[in-house]
Amino acid sequence: MTDVVGASDADAVERIVDVLVAGGVVVLPTDTVYGLAALPDDGDAMARLFELKGRAATVPVAVLCATPMQALSIAGTVSSTAAVLAGRHWPGPLTLVLPRDPDLDWDLGEPRSTIGVRCPDHRLVRRVAERTGPIAATSANRHGQPTPSTAADAAASLIGAVELVVDGGEIVGSASTVVDATGPEPVVLREGPIRIEG
Repeated sequence: MTDVVGASDADAVERIVDVLVAGGVVVLPTDTVYGLAALPDDGDAMARLFELKGRAATVPVAVLCATPMQALSIAGTVSSTAAVLAGRHWPGPLTLVLPRDPDLDWDLGEPRSTIGVRCPDHRLVRRVAERTGPIAATSANRHGQPTPSTAADAAASLIGAVELVVDGGEIVGSASTVVDATGPEPVVLREGPIRIEG
């Protein structure tokens, strides 16, 4: 049976951390949409995350971080362009695709040479990432379908049950802007709330 906790409950962070560290998968609110989250260094939890979403491992999952420093530290080479974008838009709804540290062996999908990182403008998520390290997260919906605006509907849209649902109320937003910052010039891969001039 899935547990439910309010995002503003005093023990919310502790309960999320406990579930993630135990290898569970969580539906939680972010600054954009409801997310489906697991710890990226737990291969079994990541496999379940992909299964719950009905998503092939060829489609990568990004990681949410507590601070810009934490986010950039898991990348390989960070270009000046990426550093400027991070400084300008984090915390916020911008995912940067960066070269991945070759020593980072996380099951985030393909390609394994890059990693999508974001520092969200959501205090709860950042507090969890302070405790656990970066959190692998993708929108909490079945692959190819819209993300529901409530925690209960997001959980119900998945292919199976998660261990914990964190109710942050209705979230009417859109997924983050995704920018490939692996080269000298940023390339927008997905339009979102933040506009990036090429």
